[in-house]
Amino acid sequence: MPEHVHLLITPEMTLERAVQLIKGGYSHNFGSEFGRKKEVWQRGFTDHRIREAADFELHRGYIHQNPVKRGLVHNASEYKYCSAYPGFKLDSWPSAAKAASMEPACGTAEAVPFPVVPSPNSVSIAKT
Repeated sequence: MPEHVHLLITPEMTLERAVQLIKGGYSHNFGSEFGRKKEVWQRGFTDHRIREAADFELHRGYIHQNPVKRGLVHNASEYKYCSAYPGFKLDSWPSAAKAASMEPACGTAEAVPFPVVPSPNSVSIAKT
């Protein structure tokens, strides 16, 4: 998206540190290429912990349809900055999340509002 990003990530560090590295790396490269010294990102981000496969599918669908709903493309597979784009290479499935997705869910869950469309254990979504 031109002014925001949706990520489904399984960080190997805290989510906050992962987002800091993503935003910092992008800002550095953007500044080097375009000579911009001002802030590129707004402070903070919104996250949602994915706890089951159905939630993952719901969020992935939302992310894929975002450029379509914005009128940037007619089909999600046409947007080259999206994992729905043919040839977009994704990282392999994390083993901890894969194992956890095979276990029955237990405990309680809290409903979190998410725009229209809401991924396996330890996967988080960050919108900045």
